[in-house]
Amino acid sequence: MVATTVPETADGRAAEVMRGLHDAHAEAVLRFLLKLSLGDRQLAEDLLQETMVRAWRSIESLDTEPETQRRWLFIVGRRVAIDAARARQARPAEVGALDLTRMPAEGDAAERVVAAHTVHKALPRISAEHRAVLTALYFRGLSPAEIAGALGIPEGTVKSRTHYALRALRAAIGAVDGT
Repeated sequence: MVATTVPETADGRAAEVMRGLHDAHAEAVLRFLLKLSLGDRQLAEDLLQETMVRAWRSIESLDTEPETQRRWLFIVGRRVAIDAARARQARPAEVGALDLTRMPAEGDAAERVVAAHTVHKALPRISAEHRAVLTALYFRGLSPAEIAGALGIPEGTVKSRTHYALRALRAAIGAVDGT
């Protein structure tokens, strides 16, 4: 998030004015934004936060009349909600992380045997450094920090070797499978 500078009113009370604005109107604006967001509280709170950030940026030019402030906040909140809806339509739907704990633990035994055999045939085709990192990580279950200690290399090197080892292993598997 971009840090914003604190605008100062003529008497230097911007933070106090903003606090009063929030205290007086945030609840009503949140209820309004909840309706616009079809009850999605998290989205409504995000929209309220953006509305208040825009109020903060315009604090010097805001009217001091509470009813005018409230109308202005509702207008800005509505525009923020419209902008957010347009942004969601413009990009693909977000996909949540796959919950592996809900996946069945056991798979096709024949598939596991074929995969293990393929990896076993491909491992000798990659470098010894790559093979050492992959076997420690995936077969011995060591963490990158533990592998770094055992091999006497930095943890970052373990991570980069893992990345390149997996790439090399994929290439070697392709050569074994003929793809």
